[in-house]
Amino acid sequence: MNPRTDWTPDSWRRLHADQQPTWPDLGALDDVIKRLTGMPPLIFAGEARSLTSELARAQGGDAFVLQAGDCAETFEDFSADRVKNVLKVILQMSAVLAYSSGVPTIRIGRVAGQFAKPRTVATETVDGEELPTYRGDIINRVPPDRASRTPDAANILRAYEQAASTLNLLRGFTKGGFADLASVHEWNREFLAASSEGHRYEAIASGIDAALRFMRVCGVDSPSLHEVDFYASHEALLLPYEEALTRQDSTHDDDWYDCSAHMLWVGNRTRELDHAHVEFLSGINNPVGCKIDSNCTPQYVLELCDRLNPARHPGRLTLISRMGCDRIVDHLPPIIDAVNDSGHRVLWMCDPMHGNTFKSDGGLKTRRFEDIFEEISRYFSIHRAAHTWPGGIHLELTGENVTECLGGPDDLEDHELHAHYETACDPRLNARQSLDLAFLVAELLADFPPPATTDTRQFPPTDRPAPAAAK
Repeated sequence: MNPRTDWTPDSWRRLHADQQPTWPDLGALDDVIKRLTGMPPLIFAGEARSLTSELARAQGGDAFVLQAGDCAETFEDFSADRVKNVLKVILQMSAVLAYSSGVPTIRIGRVAGQFAKPRTVATETVDGEELPTYRGDIINRVPPDRASRTPDAANILRAYEQAASTLNLLRGFTKGGFADLASVHEWNREFLAASSEGHRYEAIASGIDAALRFMRVCGVDSPSLHEVDFYASHEALLLPYEEALTRQDSTHDDDWYDCSAHMLWVGNRTRELDHAHVEFLSGINNPVGCKIDSNCTPQYVLELCDRLNPARHPGRLTLISRMGCDRIVDHLPPIIDAVNDSGHRVLWMCDPMHGNTFKSDGGLKTRRFEDIFEEISRYFSIHRAAHTWPGGIHLELTGENVTECLGGPDDLEDHELHAHYETACDPRLNARQSLDLAFLVAELLADFPPPATTDTRQFPPTDRPAPAAAK
């Protein structure tokens, strides 16, 4: 897929790398990276190619993507129950979205590798002492003391081991009966029964009931009703870790794949065109994403497309807008128009979380549920006007009963944030807020023009997927 012949996994080292920690012991870091290079891959190249094919379907309007999971995974919060709980929420959300859109939902977790976080400042002052900022458990730790905040290369191996365990759990859950559609729908029914807004979504739930009954009457018992595909993704931030897990696929033209995750993305603070992170992502054959905000000009986004997907391969590049509900209407439409007019092939996604973050009156970083949904709603309206497919949403959420985002079905207020504020970095939607959001997005999808009516300029007639049937 990638025509570059001058790329190697370490070619990023010739360029400036943003958001990298200052390691106190470079010898220890080198030893860890050498060990990691010899360890088994976390995912296989064929799985990444399968996701590229799935994302190409979404790009053409024949699927919708739900990319969701933790802001930052931590070592202390890791358990089988937590993995199961976040998967349960994603399965519940995806069932509702698939029914409402009339196309499959592609499930991608922010999981099994989301250990590194970009930060605005390198240090912070705590009780009069200047300390390194917390950069994620793969680098340092949350407690505000010198020992915890000093980057430790041993954390890299622990992150790899936890990622491997997480992926093993996810494969077991998604292929071992936990993802059975009938069970997932019953979980949604339980949520609606306990929700003050449950009656609003009764039509969607009743429709799924009718569809399941119809399949049972017809004797339909496809494996897809009992198991699902689930992909892992994270921000490709800590480049030595990504380099160490990048391998050549001997079965497929010796192409390079970053085997730390099926999909990697470059974030808002590291997407400089001539810097290390874009260089690294330009050479791997995984599907890649790029966050874009209100500071991005249409021309800059086109240059990013040229760097990350010069061959314009379907499913290769996802543009994830993170504008904020007050800015998306002014800044996203000209970018969509420019990309479409250029002939670039991208999947559009909306990250309604990061552009709507602020500090509460009590001093905690938070987001309003209503702002999150408002950005998604405006994102859908923009794509409706552009006759393009709103390919997916990208969310920070957890399966736990945290109190980190204001509003939602329980109308969480500022003074309640302290009750269960557990995030290591950014505020996440809890399980109830996540499901409520899924039903609200489902209403937008149910009302959206079918994929056959969206813009086809990105797809020559020979390779455009067949349109989904209209609802």
